[in-house]
Amino acid sequence: MLDAAALLALGNLPLVARLIADGAQAGLHPSRRRGAGLEFSQYRPYQPGDDLRRLDWRLAARSDRYYLRESDVDTRLTVRLVLDASASMNHADAAGVSKLAYARLLLAGLAHVARQQSDAVGLYVLSAKGLQTVPPREDTGQLPRLFHALGAATATGTLPADATTAAPLLSRQGNTLTVILSDFYDLEPQSALERLLTQLRAAGGDVLALHLLAPNELTLDYPAAATLEDLETGQRVQLDPAQRPAYQQQLQAWLRSTEQSIRGHGLDYHRLLTSEPPAAALRLVLRRRQGLPA
Repeated sequence: MLDAAALLALGNLPLVARLIADGAQAGLHPSRRRGAGLEFSQYRPYQPGDDLRRLDWRLAARSDRYYLRESDVDTRLTVRLVLDASASMNHADAAGVSKLAYARLLLAGLAHVARQQSDAVGLYVLSAKGLQTVPPREDTGQLPRLFHALGAATATGTLPADATTAAPLLSRQGNTLTVILSDFYDLEPQSALERLLTQLRAAGGDVLALHLLAPNELTLDYPAAATLEDLETGQRVQLDPAQRPAYQQQLQAWLRSTEQSIRGHGLDYHRLLTSEPPAAALRLVLRRRQGLPA
């Protein structure tokens, strides 16, 4: 599995998406199952407890045997990919891979898997500019649209305070899976991001929160004389090596509270690092979605 820096060096998002999807070696879900649907598939013998409404009475009259009509039930999803494009996503790890660049790779791989499963997939880029949307579709031209939008996405400013910006995300039809990829630095009580999570849960469907961080954010692995700058506010602080233990303590407390807050909304939560090969991260997500061990 290639790491993110190697994949980015290829400079071809459609190719990279296919490589990531193939490397993940798993699907979101079975695309079709046997059951009581609209499209006839086969007969099977009646068993006690079966729904009598599915009995083929004409066949029973001719053969004096009881059979049920089975059909393919369509279990395809509408997959909605939500990208946090606030300025903090410009932060890069030691290999020079920014969280935004990694997010592009991972979401492109997810989109490719969704289309392999014949799911409708759409993209929602949430930034200071508002919400840029590629509505979910399942036609052959959808992946190029998504790849173009991902490639054009830039991380600027802070997330909009107006929660109505995300209104297109709150309407849904049929089975939906909403995947939010963010560093969740904007997740505070009464923030727009917190309200969005609340509203998504109320709207129904499955919601998966992917918490993306760079390893150097966790270790504070910088030279002793480094100056750190908040990418969203511009505030600067001089790094004091003696403060590393206190920083680690506060960081772990923030990570716990962030996970508890997201899970408290009834959402699925996974933490990812930009140092992980995107295919490995995608496989982990897909296997956990299927209830399989990582």
